[in-house]
Amino acid sequence: EVQLVESGGGLVEAGGSLRLSCAASGLILDDYGIGWFRQAPGKERAGVSCISTSDGNTYYADSVKGRFTISADNAKNTLYLQMNSLEPEDTAVYYCAANVICLPTLHIMGHTADYWGQGTQVTVSS
Repeated sequence: EVQLVESGGGLVEAGGSLRLSCAASGLILDDYGIGWFRQAPGKERAGVSCISTSDGNTYYADSVKGRFTISADNAKNTLYLQMNSLEPEDTAVYYCAANVICLPTLHIMGHTADYWGQGTQVTVSS
């Protein structure tokens, strides 16, 4: 059984940092395009960042460039999202996913995602 389990969310003040983790079991993350999505209240789910399985390139949504960093520890089979300089607009439920289409624009990132985590809440207070 494939499982993706996110952790690391919480409540933080604007300007603070959080590090999200996504621990995978039942699949090898390095075999898949992997990434992070978020869904804010009243909004559609959107791609935040991804790692391409073909070349290892990383891509980010414009709104998080320079503040968020995606990485993976293959030995631990875990995906991370380091989030710095958090803003209230970053408040959302964050999901990790595997088998994403990882392109610079992120616009079709979720079209092939087969595996999803349960989500972790990130709340940034002003």
